Amino acid sequence: MNKHNASAPELRVDQWIDENGKETKAIRLADYKDRFKILFCFQYWCPGCHSIGFPSLQKLVDAFKDSDSIAFFAIQTVFEGQQTNTYDKIVSTQKKYDLQIPFGHDAKNGRSTLMEDYRTGGTPWFIFIDKEDRIVFSDFHINPEGAIEYLH
Repeated sequence: MNKHNASAPELRVDQWIDENGKETKAIRLADYKDRFKILFCFQYWCPGCHSIGFPSLQKLVDAFKDSDSIAFFAIQTVFEGQQTNTYDKIVSTQKKYDLQIPFGHDAKNGRSTLMEDYRTGGTPWFIFIDKEDRIVFSDFHINPEGAIEYLH
């Protein structure tokens, strides 16, 4: 479901690693006021996440790595395969793609709070939140080149 211009709910994801793979405190959108925020939702065992989602995310992160106006977050939104899509997989996935951005693990009681709050439809899923904390994009498919052009 696209909820363009709806207010972005605060994140309820408690388990995070920082851009260097170290455990860190919970990330809150409120800590990134005045920044455009890009959330990438994935599951470790999701083939589309690895073939399409992460390569698209890498293009975006590479294009804006020197920008202070955009914050990136990758969040494992576990809604199935709890035995495979585990917390330790966010560390290995971050290393595999050499993504120096925070990664979260969202599997409270076997369900993803982000999927509930943002009504996402699975993985891979991109959510763009503008500087006023409005959701301006929420969908499976992204055109990374078009997104880069839009964000410049």
